[in-house]
Amino acid sequence: MTEPSFPRSEIRVVLFEGISDTAAEAFRGAGYGNVETHPRALTGDALLAAVRPAHVIGIRSRTQLTAEVLAAAKKLVAVGCFCIGTDQVDLGFARRRGVPVFNAPYSNTRSVAELVIAEAILLLRRIPERNMGCHRGDWQKSAAGSREARGKTIGIVGYGHIGSQVGVLAEMLGMRVLYHDVSAKLPLGNVEAARDLDDLLERSDAVTLHVPDAPDTIGLIGESQLRRMRPGAVLINASRGKVVDLDALRSALLGGHLAGAAVDVFPEEPASREVPFASPLLGVDSVLLTPHIGGSTEEAQAGIGREVAAKLLRYSDDGSTLSAVGFPEVTLPAQRAGARLLHVHENQPGMLGAINDVIGRGDANIDAQFLRTVEDVGYVVTDVEASREAALALQSELRAIPGTLRSRVLF
Repeated sequence: MTEPSFPRSEIRVVLFEGISDTAAEAFRGAGYGNVETHPRALTGDALLAAVRPAHVIGIRSRTQLTAEVLAAAKKLVAVGCFCIGTDQVDLGFARRRGVPVFNAPYSNTRSVAELVIAEAILLLRRIPERNMGCHRGDWQKSAAGSREARGKTIGIVGYGHIGSQVGVLAEMLGMRVLYHDVSAKLPLGNVEAARDLDDLLERSDAVTLHVPDAPDTIGLIGESQLRRMRPGAVLINASRGKVVDLDALRSALLGGHLAGAAVDVFPEEPASREVPFASPLLGVDSVLLTPHIGGSTEEAQAGIGREVAAKLLRYSDDGSTLSAVGFPEVTLPAQRAGARLLHVHENQPGMLGAINDVIGRGDANIDAQFLRTVEDVGYVVTDVEASREAALALQSELRAIPGTLRSRVLF
């Protein structure tokens, strides 16, 4: 295992929002003894004070790493988002500071898929209304409108990691599966591609949404799309809050066109439990409302802790930026004898030549070199045959190159 020029025992890792203990355990197991954990998100001066000494920061979805916060973390080397999204981080500012950001796009896939299937079954059986009726003393013992999932068609909008898993589970229940995606995808099992979104909506008994947060997905499901859905169909949204027009959905439910809906994400979500939750869907008996918990299982959080910690450790220990978000991705082989020089810089002509000129003048021989650029930032990793003293001298000279954002050396 390589050694950074800065001892692992002195690298400060700060984890916010009750990140799974698997993350702290991974860092401590790798020799990072200075791990600080916070059970909740911090804001304002408390957040600024907590990040100032940090070399590695771990957050979930509520901690906001704005440019101001990132600028205060002057020692920062890397950020880990222990969740899927990275909207809570100013990715452009982090990149220009030479700080890669890692996330966990896969670890909660199964948890979300299971919730979607469970909700589809409950909605098709009209359980939400029966449940609310019982709470009011209304004994609605009737088979009217209650349907089995077997033999029904589920339409998956967005056939990515989660959508494809939903399809696998749905087929195990005996459901027919349609999908629609803007990109060509290899369907699993007997899944069928719909001609387009309208075709999927018209043919599905249950529609589930798994699309990213993007300009073309805002309002993807509005009044006209809801009208195209089958009478008595159900809608599930566990993707992004702005994908569905909730006022239009409320009207479709109260008007009887749709039999039910399950919503886990909202355009505006409370910052904490102290802030009241508000939605046009409140009080509608046929709706299942959940507080953005699609991936919130103990298994998923433990997996996310391990996954993101592993990415942060790889970057800290060997410089690999594989799967970094909005940052040059460099996959590196195991380091052999000598030193590994890491150089993050402004993406401008002549940088590679300047780096190699410094190495060429030093007492070192290049063994291997890797380069990637993304937008305004480049990342060069150079393995050299050099003594520790010579490598440290090279690092000092590399830092002096105009346009350098960050430089490290690993032995």
